[in-house]
Amino acid sequence: MKQKTTWPARSDGSRFLSLPLSKIKGPKFPTRTSTHQIRFYDTRPSDGHDFSALPYDVLTKIAASFSLQNLRAASLVCKSWSEALKPLREAMLLLHWGKRFKHGHGGVRPNLDKALDSFLKGAARGSALAMVDAGLIYWELGQKDKAVALYRKAAELGDPAGQCNLAISFLQAEPPNLKEAVTWLYQASIAGHVRSQYQLALCLHQGQGVNCNIKDAARWYLKAAEGGYVRAMYNVSLCYSSGEGLVRSHQLARKWMKRAADRGHTKAQFEHGLALFSEGDMMKAVVYLELATRAGERAAAHVKNVILQRLSATSRDRVMLLADNWQALPSSR
Repeated sequence: MKQKTTWPARSDGSRFLSLPLSKIKGPKFPTRTSTHQIRFYDTRPSDGHDFSALPYDVLTKIAASFSLQNLRAASLVCKSWSEALKPLREAMLLLHWGKRFKHGHGGVRPNLDKALDSFLKGAARGSALAMVDAGLIYWELGQKDKAVALYRKAAELGDPAGQCNLAISFLQAEPPNLKEAVTWLYQASIAGHVRSQYQLALCLHQGQGVNCNIKDAARWYLKAAEGGYVRAMYNVSLCYSSGEGLVRSHQLARKWMKRAADRGHTKAQFEHGLALFSEGDMMKAVVYLELATRAGERAAAHVKNVILQRLSATSRDRVMLLADNWQALPSSR
């Protein structure tokens, strides 16, 4: 089975197959005036430990992957934490502006240079999230060494996305460093990162950097599928259908195939359409086959045309209207 990967999104190649702050206008962090005193939590638990004494460098490493909401909460623990986490709060503002420049949101034009500059400034303030976003831009620009360096920094700070991207970098290297890749994928997977869980399952299924273990592969496919990862949903369906790694179940195979199809997985749409056709549900079958055809699944076109010849003109129009108005359900891809 040959695996095909692209960056930052990945595709399964077989059936089993991320300005100075004073001049920035935008959302501001809450400020306090002399008339509104900050109320910090009591950091002296009953066991006598004082968390306010935690060294700044340790605290910032722990908080490097925190979301803005978690940073704000942590900043209220005590005054020393608020001071220590100030650079990371600034980094979140830079991260916000970097994403706006990258995607052209919020009334600004897309500007990759400004996006990278914002991400790098956020990374310099210790944000693992900004490191990952800066790394993605460097990767897109072909500067892979710089990207990998940033991914490694984020990974070592415990950021699951950084760990995942670093692992994929090792998988795509020439020659690939499979064992190192699996090590980072496992760390991100146990943290709940669904892309890593799916990629780890592929490595286990194909024996890349680790002994082939179909049962463990199926277990990680299932975790990723339950987390909303569409490719994993498709592979879980195949596992249930074939009995590889999971107890064979036609019902569960159909359930996961439909979930993948409803979230835009082309092969799942084709195969679910075939299943509906075999059961005599022509209208629904044509909708899924039409969606697969539009996405480039050539084999679906032939079956779809055969079914269309059996439908009335009114039914054909109805089917095309349903396909035109179809929208994929949300997923983590």
